[in-house]
Order: sequence, then C-alpha cells, then structure tokens
Amino acid sequence: MPKAVFWDMDGTLVDSEPLHAAALAAAMRSEGLVPPADLHERALGQTAAHIYAMMREEFGLDLPFPDWIERKYSHYLADLSGLRPRPGAIEIFRELKERGVAQAVVSNSDRMVVDANLAAVGLVYPGMRTVSRNDVREGKPHAEPFLRAAWLVGVEPTEAAVVEDSFIGATAGLRAGMTAIFWPERPGMVGPDGAVTVNSADALRRELGLG
Repeated sequence: MPKAVFWDMDGTLVDSEPLHAAALAAAMRSEGLVPPADLHERALGQTAAHIYAMMREEFGLDLPFPDWIERKYSHYLADLSGLRPRPGAIEIFRELKERGVAQAVVSNSDRMVVDANLAAVGLVYPGMRTVSRNDVREGKPHAEPFLRAAWLVGVEPTEAAVVEDSFIGATAGLRAGMTAIFWPERPGMVGPDGAVTVNSADALRRELGLG
C-alpha cells in the first residue's frame, strides 16, 4: 500500500467529463463555432489554457481568455445537481482515509471548479489537500502538480501512487517519479508506457493494496 494516493478529479473521482464537454460545446456555439465530433477526446485532461489555444488556432476564436473562461464556466457551473461520483472511487478514497493513507486531489481544473465539484459530491473535510491549476506554474503533463501534492502531505514522490483517467495525467504522475495507475473512462484506452492500467474499481482496490 502506498504512503500517499493522489487522485485526479474530473473523470476519476467524479463523473464530470460529460458536463465539461457539454459546457465547452455550448461555449463554442455561443461564439458561432461548430464543436468537432472528437471534442471530448481532444479536451480530455487538458488545461483551460491549452483548450483556449486550440480554440484560437483551429476554430478562429477571438474572445479574450478571461471572457472565454467565464463563458465556459458559466455553462458548467449553472447546474451541478446531476454530478455524480465515479462508481467506486469515493468509497476507495474513504477507505484509504480510514487506514491513514495520505491523499490529495490534483486537478488541471481551476480552483472554482475543483471546489464546486468536490462540494457537489460531498467530498469535503477538514485538512483535505487539493491542488488546482491555479496553484502551480505548470499543469499536467508537467510533474509539478503531483510534486506539490507530495510536498503538501510530506511524502517522497516514490512513496506515492497517482490515479488518473487520462494519458496526460498519468504521464504527469510518471514524470513526478510516482506509481501511475491509469483508470480510463472505458476499457481499451491506452495509457503511457510505465503506467499500470486497471479497468474497474475492484482492480483499482487491489492495485492500491486494499485486497
């Protein structure tokens, strides 16, 4: 069992990727842009800045970044009542907590989204550690978000495991020198070389040493 487990949020702890995809598509349509069929796959795990650059370069978006992100998040935060945890994820999180394993949520999303999502699924408690895109200079796939999490909980990177649903996030965990567990949203998705792939909550429990 690792000394610390660092969880991605969107798509890993909470099933928020459909809401993000719908909000991004709505924001594009509000600017007269047509969302491509593979928008979800191209945006999975990316930072807001990366997606904004894609909007400008490929779709001709001319809205300033602050206005664009406000537009996108206004769609996303309008109604989180349908947000649900990923099946099995929060149960594993709570079991690890009961066993005294240090944990943190490490996300490429902005702070307002991290806080809103975790509150919506009831995963908030005193002393909880979270790292948002606003807390670091470089987002995933850079190692910095996970290295900051290790510093926050006081463990060496080699003592920690990362749970991620995206290639980008698992790559960041590997670059941080951690065990990267790739838990994709659907079986058959390929993670980076060196990551351990699991395709169910039960497999994830076993990989984390929970039996």
